[in-house]
Amino acid sequence: MANRLIHASALLWALLSLAPRPAHAESWLSDRMDVFGKVSVESRIFPESGIHPGQRSHASGLSLETTAYIEGDGSGSFTITPFLRFDAGDPERTHADLREAYFLTYGDAGDGEWELRLGIDRVFWGVAEARSLVDIINQTDLVEHPNAKSKLGQPMAHFTLSGGWGALELFGLTGHRKRTFPGEHGRFRGRPVVDNSRATYESADEEWHVDLAGRYSNSFGPLDIGLSVFEGTSREPAFAPVFVDQAPPLVVLAPHYEQIRQYGLDAQITTGPVLLKLEAIRRTGGQNRMMQEEDYTASILGGEYIINGPWDTNSDLSLFAEWLRDNRGRNATDALANSVFLGARLGLNDEHGTDFFLGVLDSREADSRVFNAEFNRRLSDSLSLHVESIAHIGFETDETVRDTSRDSFIGISLEYNF
Repeated sequence: MANRLIHASALLWALLSLAPRPAHAESWLSDRMDVFGKVSVESRIFPESGIHPGQRSHASGLSLETTAYIEGDGSGSFTITPFLRFDAGDPERTHADLREAYFLTYGDAGDGEWELRLGIDRVFWGVAEARSLVDIINQTDLVEHPNAKSKLGQPMAHFTLSGGWGALELFGLTGHRKRTFPGEHGRFRGRPVVDNSRATYESADEEWHVDLAGRYSNSFGPLDIGLSVFEGTSREPAFAPVFVDQAPPLVVLAPHYEQIRQYGLDAQITTGPVLLKLEAIRRTGGQNRMMQEEDYTASILGGEYIINGPWDTNSDLSLFAEWLRDNRGRNATDALANSVFLGARLGLNDEHGTDFFLGVLDSREADSRVFNAEFNRRLSDSLSLHVESIAHIGFETDETVRDTSRDSFIGISLEYNF
């Protein structure tokens, strides 16, 4: 229900933004509203045929994300960001979402400040490059990209109190969002197909369960630290096979969202060109890959080294190294939860904002790894180019990731900003 309401709202806003407005409304809005966004045209080519029947070797589509910021009277504002995606290869990837739709108000609190956001918003926690273990407020929009970094908007009340002592954030969350999954013709999927219409919840309140979260953050010299806690409906589902009564018989996977508690720590120490990073969580209440309840601890420990002006140029080169650990071992729900990540990002600092990225995530428990290469460049003030390649190596010998062993791809997208 929550997903359908948000999808409908995103479509309605997109239609209203195209409708003509009365002259007096146009004048009022022009003084108080700022509208900006981006349109992206994307194409992906998969060199190998899919491991599952019906999977396509080429996917193309477009996306639209626009933000309207409306300044209110006094200390208040309203922000709305609808997102629309059309994909010609996988109907499940075609979707709409409200990334943001919240009212913001703020004021003074003694020597500090307070801020309140009511509505739909996105919140990010984390410092690591390869994964974001502590980032739990928003649901993953998995059909957008296999790196799981795109997030769905989450209904919330978000209160922040800040001062010289740090910042305290408190969250009340409801309207749980179901994770998006590729459909029968999509890539990056397992077997059987996930059927979101059959999702179940441990809580009797289902998606309307009220989740609670909090985070304290502060800086102590070179150290930036965040301590967080979350209690409520997990963003990561377990799966149960369901037999569909039809001819021929069909088996699908039904997501099941459990009640969990997660404690998180994220920290970064900055000393000149060296950044030391740590993310760690302790989670109770969830199931492992074998569908057995198991409490666990996971962490990412690593660093970043920044070289300014390498090879006597104006460029910046960042080198990354991270160690990922999950004490569930092969029973972890993320097949690459126990891995080593190495990467490098080169920014040319030219007028076109050109940058390159190379990275590899190498499993320490299986002979499988993921290579990632990216290239970004502005073609004009409004138009930019993004080229990406992801290669799955050794996946065919690892049963936990074999279903995506042929899903290496080359992608290209053109993005117009307005």
